Amino acid sequence: REGMTIEKLKAELTEKMKAGAGSKSAFGNTVKFATPEGAIFIDGKSTPVAVSNDDNAADCTIKMALSDLVDLVGGKLDGMSAFMTGKLKIEGDMGVAMKLQSILR
Repeated sequence: REGMTIEKLKAELTEKMKAGAGSKSAFGNTVKFATPEGAIFIDGKSTPVAVSNDDNAADCTIKMALSDLVDLVGGKLDGMSAFMTGKLKIEGDMGVAMKLQSILR
């Protein structure tokens, strides 16, 4: 997973959201992952779920290093552990972050 870029991660998240949101109830929220390398915006209010690099306002903003985000999306880092250890900071609706975690598994 070395060399993972924000663009590659966006593509991976797009696939996970399509698979996860399709098999579970609709996500219905907006989330932004903010990293020093750029943003990934998930619009769960659109059908199908749209994932972009837009730096839009969101119901929930999750701030973390790109390497930690790669591990989170790849299943190597648990969201709750990352939050508890300070690797992940949440601004806005914490419930949205919890819903997202269930989709990313």
